[in-house]
Amino acid sequence: MHDISITEPFTINPIGYIESDYPDKFGIPRQPGLATAAKATLVLTPPFNTPLSVRGLEAFSHLWISFIFHRSPEEWVPLVRPPRLGGNKKIGVFASRSTHRPNRLGLSLVELVGIDTHHGVRLLLKGADLMTGTPVADIKPYLPWTEAVPNARSGYASAPPPFYPVEFSSAAETALAERADASDLRRLITQVLGQDPRPAYHQDQLEREYGMQLRDVNIRFQVQQMPELGNVVYIINIQKNN
Repeated sequence: MHDISITEPFTINPIGYIESDYPDKFGIPRQPGLATAAKATLVLTPPFNTPLSVRGLEAFSHLWISFIFHRSPEEWVPLVRPPRLGGNKKIGVFASRSTHRPNRLGLSLVELVGIDTHHGVRLLLKGADLMTGTPVADIKPYLPWTEAVPNARSGYASAPPPFYPVEFSSAAETALAERADASDLRRLITQVLGQDPRPAYHQDQLEREYGMQLRDVNIRFQVQQMPELGNVVYIINIQKNN
């Protein structure tokens, strides 16, 4: 057996960056496509922002986005604690989708809803799980006939995460009513907060107040236990950022 080592340095040059509904990483859905109301834009940067580089891309409905976990620790760890296992059990980093990876590379499947080439190139996306500022390494079209495997095993993540009902306080309803995007923002809040973004080790801490950034607002919420409904995400208030 040959001992193969990589001696030449290798650099990834980002092709662009993300602008999205998520200004901060807390609360971002742990997988793409779980919040279809989430909007994002991939802004290509020079020299990749020529319309020639995306010619023909409009024929595809979905894209693979390779990106860099730029807000994650630079040092990787061999064992991680997936939230789906309650944050208690450790598994190998390569058996997870943890951000603590050797090269901090991520992969997301997103919907392409439009391409704007009037001033450079901007790809309009839906269902992205990417925060604003995320560097993008590459784009590839999604091919369902070869990349969708219905009978594939999915280990400890064999089903979507549980979804809680979301209730809005009168103060939150008032704040929503004052916005032009009230309906769209309500749908985004419901899809994102209904997945219970709290850390896995906080799951038993009911009525503790949390804050999350979405678009231009700060959302204060808690998880309450209500008769007949069980756990409910209760939106305490929605405050516009200064």
